[in-house]
Amino acid sequence: MAKKKAAAKSANAVGREATKSRESAKRDRQQTRIGSAAFAEAAECLKTIAHPVRLRMIQLLLDGRYTVGELAADCQIPDNVASEHLRLMQRCGFFTSQREGRRVYYQVAEPHLKQLMACIEGRFLQT
Repeated sequence: MAKKKAAAKSANAVGREATKSRESAKRDRQQTRIGSAAFAEAAECLKTIAHPVRLRMIQLLLDGRYTVGELAADCQIPDNVASEHLRLMQRCGFFTSQREGRRVYYQVAEPHLKQLMACIEGRFLQT
């Protein structure tokens, strides 16, 4: 009788371990999917800023807030083109806008842009 109980206990322990192993594998698959989704989102946002005008806008906005017209003038592009660039980057959560009267000011909303730009400037803008 004692041997049967010990065997049953052992089988239950093995069964629990197998269940834990399946649950762990399931969690790992979920985390991989979450990781994959996060990487996909990161790639989309990095593609969005992978443009010379957008990088310049980020560089300017890291130093303060600007209107579309001010950014357009600095980048030597029409206001409507600057506005489209800003809209794309704002959709990724990089910028916020604030209306003051007739003017709309843009500013950085994503603090990690500073580190990203430091890396880009260190690699490509060193003279």
